[in-house]
Amino acid sequence: MKKIQDSLKQWEDTSLKKVLDRSPERQEEFTTESGIPVNRLYTPLDLPEWDYNEALGFPGQYPYTRGVYPSMYRGRLWTMRNYAGFGTAEDTNQRFRYLLDQGMKGLSIAFDLPTQLGYDSDDSMSEGAVGRVGVAVDSLADMEIIFQNIPLDSVSTSMTINAPATILLAMYIAVGEKQDVPPEKLMGTTQNDILKEFIARGTYIFPPEPSIKLVLDIVEYCASHVPKWNTLNITGYHFREAGANAIQELAFTLADAITYIEKAQERDLDVDYFAPRLSYSLGCYMDFFEEVAKYRAARRLYAKIMKERFQTENPKSRLFRIFTGSCGSTLVPQQPINNIVRVAMHALMGILGGNQAIHTACWDEGYALPSEDSARIALRTQQILAHECGLGNTIDPLAGSYFLESLTNEIERQAAAYLQKIDVMGGMLGAIDNGFVFKEIQDSSVKFQQRVESGERVIVGLNKYGMPSEGELEDQEIFAIDESVEGAQKQKIAGIRARRKAEDVQKQLADLEQAIDKEENLMPHIIEAVKSYATIGEICGVMREKWGEFQASTYV
Repeated sequence: MKKIQDSLKQWEDTSLKKVLDRSPERQEEFTTESGIPVNRLYTPLDLPEWDYNEALGFPGQYPYTRGVYPSMYRGRLWTMRNYAGFGTAEDTNQRFRYLLDQGMKGLSIAFDLPTQLGYDSDDSMSEGAVGRVGVAVDSLADMEIIFQNIPLDSVSTSMTINAPATILLAMYIAVGEKQDVPPEKLMGTTQNDILKEFIARGTYIFPPEPSIKLVLDIVEYCASHVPKWNTLNITGYHFREAGANAIQELAFTLADAITYIEKAQERDLDVDYFAPRLSYSLGCYMDFFEEVAKYRAARRLYAKIMKERFQTENPKSRLFRIFTGSCGSTLVPQQPINNIVRVAMHALMGILGGNQAIHTACWDEGYALPSEDSARIALRTQQILAHECGLGNTIDPLAGSYFLESLTNEIERQAAAYLQKIDVMGGMLGAIDNGFVFKEIQDSSVKFQQRVESGERVIVGLNKYGMPSEGELEDQEIFAIDESVEGAQKQKIAGIRARRKAEDVQKQLADLEQAIDKEENLMPHIIEAVKSYATIGEICGVMREKWGEFQASTYV
């Protein structure tokens, strides 16, 4: 190290000084998006007492820094997903079948706001929002149409649904049965991390405790009956979209995970029984090396938590399996074709970060629902990277970079410090209750926006390199929802209510009510309810009656 120190000093005093005297650096200080200082140069001096086995190890082995599977992409490529869903079930089925024909292997469903909030399309609360930001699902009939001619034993399906996740999963299981696909063959993920809804998105329905109960009902039920299902996708993505930086995103995601695991243990569930089917979703922003380092730090820190804090014995319980997606907030409507480049970088970050599934946004998502053409380009972006660029030929190719390893260490250190603070507050529920998490995200969001408005943070086309008289939005063909969707969905649900057996529906809803009173696992009862074609609004209505609705605090 002494020799390196001497050589570095000589370089600084000679070669570097001469250049800086003539041409100073672009700015006095360089940092990552999270504010971590970035040195001019990284050498072995930045990794003192660095131990390869302890810090990295090997892929598929503790601490999993280099990947959760031994062969990584040399064995199997990551799952390529496009987030899709809009209008009616028929519209979404058409888009899914198109994407599958184009080579996509994993579906990812977007549900409209009424569905996310447990309202039927004909509810007054749904007016003007039916089918707008996702597909409208009122009953099993809609789910049957969404997956018509899509064999559920050969696709993996991710469902971005939170408060009513039990109901949508129940519908999926019922559709599988109608296709003669037993639950044990179903593959996919429910994004049902309700804690982040109380902080970052707001699509919650019930108070925290019953909300967490519903999450754990899925975890417990699927561990026994749907073994290939990722029962709980703990989602940092929405923290990031709300304004959190990369370190906060990771820390709050892990704090959520700790809360769920502890609550499951209170329910007498063995952590090694359910933890292997936990999965995680993190966002992709624009700081390339910070994002890659974040994914690597996430795997290592999580493995330590699961081994040391929860004393897991099953190695699969220690795997931080990551679904990552393009952060929509990175897409801008100004010069929107440039978003293709941004999305390609997101995919590259996810690949070099060793993630298991990657969603690439569509270039037009900055101002509209994705068109069929833009969805195809988003998928082709991943396919080009997978098959033309050699990215999957070796495992963790950036490992050993002095900069990347130093950055990985620092992100892990700062995220661990956040977790210690949260522990002192009584865990994530305490940190939510006292406004800590909300305020941290808010402060980070404000700082970022200030940097954008001052021009310190350049966003091409938005605050620099604009074009005079840009009329790009006027020049682009905008894909939009047909105004008739809401009316059509109302007619459909009326038809379902007329054809179903009302007495069966009432019986199943009454059974559900009794199960709530007895504090039973609700999944079997909800499955039977959806099979009777009870609607999402009716089922959530029973729960609303029993648990009430959550009213959020206001933090100033």
